[in-house]
Amino acid sequence: MSVLVLNQEEVERLLDMEGCIDAMADALGALARGEVLVPLRFVLSPEDGGSLLGLMPAHRGGGAPLYSLKTVAIFPENPKRGLDAHQGTVTLFDGETGEVRALMNASAITAIRTAAVSAVATRLLAREDTRELAILGAGVQARTHLEAMRLVRDFEAVRVYSPTAEHARAVAEEGGAEAVASAEEAVRGADVVVTATNASEPVLRREWLKDGAHVNAIGGRPPQMTELDPETIAAAALYVDRRESAENEAGDYRRALEEGAIGPDHIQAEIGDVLIGAAAGRAGGELTIFRSLGLAVEDLAAAEYVVRRARESGVGTEVAF
Repeated sequence: MSVLVLNQEEVERLLDMEGCIDAMADALGALARGEVLVPLRFVLSPEDGGSLLGLMPAHRGGGAPLYSLKTVAIFPENPKRGLDAHQGTVTLFDGETGEVRALMNASAITAIRTAAVSAVATRLLAREDTRELAILGAGVQARTHLEAMRLVRDFEAVRVYSPTAEHARAVAEEGGAEAVASAEEAVRGADVVVTATNASEPVLRREWLKDGAHVNAIGGRPPQMTELDPETIAAAALYVDRRESAENEAGDYRRALEEGAIGPDHIQAEIGDVLIGAAAGRAGGELTIFRSLGLAVEDLAAAEYVVRRARESGVGTEVAF
């Protein structure tokens, strides 16, 4: 038996954003139809809270059965070291024999598929006439989200804010955007907002958001995942990648619920249900939020897409196992 091994550079080259957006739409639709099994991730977090290790398994049945497992180590301080906060591997297992088929870098998978999922949500929920984009954060996810957002909407202005000004300037220069001095300055007037931070307290306030804006909340320190204040959650039509994940892991949603700002039925729908027509999307001029937690089915779909392209192009290293 041999295993296909793909490093970060190879995954980044093979996992093009446009193709990944389509793969994520297919994966979320399959989840909504009950075609994949995705349990809650298991998280091991030492008492010091400085890092954690997450295990994210998934299974797809049918005519091409497949198991996947992402092992992801999250070190929130890594960006200060010039490293991605997400480290780890994605492994694909044959769904009929259990044999290991592929092993690849998880940092690249996570960076690209997360932004691609936000693009799917933005395509479904943001107004067609959006013109201004705000990104809070200046790490790996800020860069991939800037690329992904431009594939689904046309923006005339993009503003980036990070507490570390030089990081914001770097992202802005690379992406043809403007670095600004505060989160409020970035968000005021924006039609689409991306929060891509490692915050454990809210970085976005309701009073900054224009009516009809769409927010992709994708960061926060897991498992708390807190970027939005309760007022923002309460004022918006809230969509998630999966209800169970949001109820257990989305700290900003849980905080709003515990404080009585919202009721237990506040989640509008899973984004997959909107994709397959089982739930409604934007109705008009309301504020919408997509709270992304990140799902193992997304890793499975992204990894399978990468392996298919690697086989077609002869990329990667076959290792006897």
